[in-house]
Amino acid sequence: MQFQHRNNAQNGEFFLDNEQGKRIAEISYRWRDQHQIIADHTWVDDALRGQGIARQLLDELVQFSRENNLKIVPACSYVASVFQQDPSLADVAA
Repeated sequence: MQFQHRNNAQNGEFFLDNEQGKRIAEISYRWRDQHQIIADHTWVDDALRGQGIARQLLDELVQFSRENNLKIVPACSYVASVFQQDPSLADVAA
């Protein structure tokens, strides 16, 4: 599964489109400043639920944050929940 990434000075997203170009999963963020991003939305199409896609998207966001020395503010309830349950993400938590 190949996720795509879009990023600009204000916001960004990791996402997955199907063969027809329809969005089927996404995690989005907003830039708070040069060192922090706010994870504000996670969504997975019903057809993909239960397959770990949301976690894969979060893992992409975490990898991006680590590569760019960023902290993540978990405004999205899914991201906040995973951050509370997984201590291996403490290095990127704001």
